[in-house]
Amino acid sequence: MQILLDRAHVSPGVIDGFDGENTRKAIAAYEALRGLPEDGEVDSDLWVILSLDQGKATKTYVITQDDVDTKFVDRIPDDYGELAKMEWLGFKSPVEMFAERFHMDEDLLVAMNPTADLTAVGTQILVPDVGDAPTTKVVRIVVDKARGELVAYDADGNVVLMDPATIGSDDTPSPTGLVTVTAIAENPTYSYNPAKNFKQGGNDGPLTIPPGPNGPVGSTWIALSKPTFGIHGTPHPSLIDKSRSHGCVRLTNWDAAVLTKLVQPSVTTVEFLEAPAPLIAVK
Repeated sequence: MQILLDRAHVSPGVIDGFDGENTRKAIAAYEALRGLPEDGEVDSDLWVILSLDQGKATKTYVITQDDVDTKFVDRIPDDYGELAKMEWLGFKSPVEMFAERFHMDEDLLVAMNPTADLTAVGTQILVPDVGDAPTTKVVRIVVDKARGELVAYDADGNVVLMDPATIGSDDTPSPTGLVTVTAIAENPTYSYNPAKNFKQGGNDGPLTIPPGPNGPVGSTWIALSKPTFGIHGTPHPSLIDKSRSHGCVRLTNWDAAVLTKLVQPSVTTVEFLEAPAPLIAVK
């Protein structure tokens, strides 16, 4: 179910094999888009529509030399001061790298491949087949604070994708109203400045945190016209919409990476809504 939803561009977040909140939200969203009762439950009507996708849920991936040559790091400190001393905030292990690549939980990857040597070229591993990413350009994004979701629309008003999102907190709320995408950065550095946003630990002055998928904003940054705010990835995909952010919109690294390819600086608008908005049929 989670894999089919992901392939339909209604992201359940991390594919873990469990019936969690983000999965139920994705089911309800998919039902709404298809004109079914929005109850978040798996029933025969839902299966009929999803079964139109005849592709296998999993596929075999063969580990390459580039995979083996990946630069891993021993640990990722929590303290920003310690992070700033590093050069690259990469993956900690092949398990973490492959889990993110195929949108899945690390424990599920290991369970599906209990004897696989993830450090050897030619090793075959079983992974979710999440299909191709959407390619339709996005002109409008709605950040639904009530649902904890991001919905992206094309020029005709059709839904291109939907993602679970962590959206602000009581202490550092997300923006309200309408803003615009101003810039896009892949593998960005992160500029920490407690005078402008929040203070982390005992770090009183500005810091530049190096890039990498395990950095504070993950592997992607989509800047918004409201200063210091953006849409970005995360080093902790399993916590999406289960924790709080410092005012930004936080997605899984893979969902943020897809969105980066679709938004257009100075064109794509982002609207923050307090109440749920009706959906339009998926494109």
